[in-house]
Order: sequence, then C-alpha cells, then structure tokens
Amino acid sequence: MSARLLLIGPPGAGKGTQAQRLSEALGVPAISTGDIFRMHLRQETELGLQAKAFMDAGDNVPDSLTNDLVRDRLSQPDAAAGFLLDGYPRTIDQVRALDEFLAEHGASMDAVVELVAEPDIVVERLKKRALDQGRADDDEAVVRHRLEVYAEQTAPLIGVYAERGQLAKVDGIGEIAEVTERIESALAARGILFTA
Repeated sequence: MSARLLLIGPPGAGKGTQAQRLSEALGVPAISTGDIFRMHLRQETELGLQAKAFMDAGDNVPDSLTNDLVRDRLSQPDAAAGFLLDGYPRTIDQVRALDEFLAEHGASMDAVVELVAEPDIVVERLKKRALDQGRADDDEAVVRHRLEVYAEQTAPLIGVYAERGQLAKVDGIGEIAEVTERIESALAARGILFTA
C-alpha cells in the first residue's frame, strides 16, 4: 500500500502512538521529527545541540534545520512508497518545503488526519508522560507554551489542508484502539485501505 499521510494535532493528542499503529497497519515508516531530534540529543550531534535550546524552552526547532532533516529522511529507500509524518510540517513554510519535495518526486500528500483534543486533557496527559518517562520538556508551563505555539503556528495548516480537501478530523480522546479505528474509518472513506 502506498500512502503519504500526515498526523496533525496539539502536543499530547496521541500522534506518536497512533503513528506507530498506522505505520504497521499500512506498511510505511512513521517519521517523527520529535524522535529524530531526541536521537540527535542523545548522540550530542551538532544539530542535537542546536535543537536542544529550542526544545527546552518549548519552542519549535527552526524551519531550516527541520526541513533539511525531513528531506533527508524522506529520501531514504523505506519512504519511497509512502510514509506517515508525525510533527511535520508545523508551519506554512514547512508545508511549502514538503510540497516542493513531493513535487520533485511526482507525488503529493494523500490525506491529513487532524487529531482533535481539548487543551486541559492534553496537559494532564503530558504531565503523566513526564512522570512516566522523565521528560523535562513535559512540565506544565512548557506544555502550555507549546500549546500556544501550536495554536499560533500550526493550526493555520489545518485550513490549508482543508481547502485542498485532504483533511480528516478525528476525535483523539478515548481508548487507543478506538481512536485507531476512527482514523482507519476516516482514511478508508478516502480510499486508503489497511493491509493488517
């Protein structure tokens, strides 16, 4: 199955969890900029050190760094037949960079799934995740700042993809399997069927 998908939604909406489940079901790689950045942080690469200051403050890593990283990842052989993006694009400039990359390869996005979740619910989810995983970027002040940054910078993308007829809104609150089922139904309605 070839599918080029994007999961979009506020921090804590469950994108990472759903991306892994959908990736397995579709047989395409889940590509998370957050995971890529954390890998660079662990390895203390130059990019990781540059990204760390932004992430610790709850800000997004600048577009130029992010675009280069994602372009490189999408050029790898396992992403040739499709992919599921989680956490990218986050800005209109990143949408343009992604559009250009796909156009160079004669492709376009198949669908964009917006996971909808109330801010207070995601704050509680992320506070719990911070305790469970010991993540410094999940304290309440940082989370609330990330939600503000999301509303300012990322929410406008929803309008872009809605205008293109690519957007499917899905309630991101509930049991993991229920949310996966909702996403699969929304994608099936767009002709994207699952192998597993």
